[in-house]
Amino acid sequence: MTHDTHQHRRSERTAAARRSARHTRVQHLVTADENSLAELETLLATLPMCSTGRVFIEVPDASWIGEVSAPSRMSVTWLDRSRRSGAPGSSRSCAVGEALTRAATAWADEMLCVEDDCTQIHLLGGYLSTADIVDHLVDLGVRSETVHTPAAYGLSTAR
Repeated sequence: MTHDTHQHRRSERTAAARRSARHTRVQHLVTADENSLAELETLLATLPMCSTGRVFIEVPDASWIGEVSAPSRMSVTWLDRSRRSGAPGSSRSCAVGEALTRAATAWADEMLCVEDDCTQIHLLGGYLSTADIVDHLVDLGVRSETVHTPAAYGLSTAR
């Protein structure tokens, strides 16, 4: 390889690194339940096709599971309450919103890097699970402008 070829490749790598640094990839966390499927479809239709992230949808049983049109780089996980247990050690059935809260908070614990994070969070599930998730996000230090909840819930991450 000649010196000029080596310099050209090095220059291309440096330029690519600068472009990558300027374009922080925004990931999304989206939650929904059986009562917010229409809002979920509307939200997903507005996201850019190159969006990345997770969608968690809690439903009463497998009969609710269907197709959701999410961007191809987003993973959709259906949470069937009828097949899940409640709080560990309680031997109770999974309560409404419990599976959604567990999934979203576990994902947040693993994936959010609060210092420079640009994740957009859309919580469309029921009030109780949404409130629990918001509380967890506040504890993690998530910025309020990145969390979107139904206005009727009156929830905020600003404290």
